[in-house]
Amino acid sequence: MLYPSLFDSFFAPTRVIVVSEERLQQAEREARQNQLSVLDNRIEELTKYRTSLVKQLEPSTSKGVGGDLDAMDGGTHDG
Repeated sequence: MLYPSLFDSFFAPTRVIVVSEERLQQAEREARQNQLSVLDNRIEELTKYRTSLVKQLEPSTSKGVGGDLDAMDGGTHDG
């Protein structure tokens, strides 16, 4: 046990950590770099997802609108 009694642990001196301005700025810079990396990865994921959705929405070039139904009934889309 670090302290001999509950009373001693309650009134233990507080711990103070001194950090230089340069180290603080470096830590902030590293945190921002990490945020940028996370954002870049997310943007890449969203761009891939958007591309896949666009491909799903593009009409098929081999069939016109209603071409699949025309093939079923043997007619053409204009009558």
